[in-house]
Amino acid sequence: MTGELLEQAIALWRESPAGRPPLPRSFSPEEQAAGEEQLDRFLDGIQAELHRLPATRAEREAARERITAAFVRFGKAVLGLEDRHLELLLGGGFSAVGTDLGRQARRFDPGVSVANILQASRNAWTAGGLQILLGSRMRLTPSIFAYSMLYPYTDNYLDDPQASREEKFGFNDRFGQRLAGEPAAPANHREEAIWRLVGIIEEQYARGSWPAVFASLLDIHHAQENSVRLLRGGSSASAVDVLRLSFSKGGTSVLADGYLAAGTLSPEQARFVFDWGVLLQLADDLQDVRQDCRDGVRTLFSEEAGRGPLDELTSQALRFGREVMRRMRELPGPDCGALKELMERSVSSMFIRSAGEAGELYSSGYLARLESHSPFRFSFLKARREQFARRRGLLVRLFEAFLEGDEDEAAFPLLPASLMPRF
Repeated sequence: MTGELLEQAIALWRESPAGRPPLPRSFSPEEQAAGEEQLDRFLDGIQAELHRLPATRAEREAARERITAAFVRFGKAVLGLEDRHLELLLGGGFSAVGTDLGRQARRFDPGVSVANILQASRNAWTAGGLQILLGSRMRLTPSIFAYSMLYPYTDNYLDDPQASREEKFGFNDRFGQRLAGEPAAPANHREEAIWRLVGIIEEQYARGSWPAVFASLLDIHHAQENSVRLLRGGSSASAVDVLRLSFSKGGTSVLADGYLAAGTLSPEQARFVFDWGVLLQLADDLQDVRQDCRDGVRTLFSEEAGRGPLDELTSQALRFGREVMRRMRELPGPDCGALKELMERSVSSMFIRSAGEAGELYSSGYLARLESHSPFRFSFLKARREQFARRRGLLVRLFEAFLEGDEDEAAFPLLPASLMPRF
């Protein structure tokens, strides 16, 4: 099944309509200046919160109300968000899922880092959105928590310079056996934690009753193993199919989210979920293109960056995204217009924002056109990201303050992704 989905995604990529890419509404220089003024007001409020970290339940609730009210004003005035969008973002939706995951992660492992929690939260948000699309209520289920935490743990293990190549290969073999339900004893404390996470999934989805769930977990495991070939030096350039490996990694990752969100998927649902994963992988690869060029990681964007401007490749990704969103709108199921609108907006904004961060890799004319569809100038966003990066420690402490709250306490408010430093 996964092989067919991969071939369909590759065909859709190659057949994406030619021409100018679809872009959101444009902003005049005056509108951008007004939006930047509004954003600075919002950031001033966040800065104030960083210097009065809440220590009690009442203080956390007051901080949440202040940050939420400021975001609502900003979101309505600049981003064009309506109450139904804001309720999904700030009410019982994405914000609650992220905080719930952080608190559960600290119970599972008191030493887990904020960076790992945020990485896991991004996956949990993807799975939560799929829950709504597939007809369920958004919530952090045990299996979504466990799957979201698996890859920070396994990534850290495989990236650990203290672990030998033989240890990493041995772990991959044992992990694959554990995912397949075969006997495989953990070799150390880290593997014990990973095995426990797989056990949490098994408690919600019995292997004999939900075979597609575990097949999807094995698919992403094999895709992750194969993605090692995307490191330059491991294989000759001619032996690496970058498109196929990248699409497989992104598609299988989110396909597993879909199965964990719903248990089963129709062919139409599976195709959309896989293609959405491919689109998110493309967006991540563009966001990381400069770092990947330095580290020798092969992606469609890092390969093209060595040959010329990224203009046409980015346009193709945007056109591919338009087709994926069209398929999403055609999915049978519940009326979840607010979520679909947010997802469609996110497609363009992800690519526009990431292109602005890597502006030297584009032609000046193409970059200027993209910038005209951003509510903020790229130079302004760069300056504010750097400003927030210098306060990374305080941002972590603010997040930590909310994680210390009780289960029934307020969630940590979402902050604009375009401004948050990379952890």
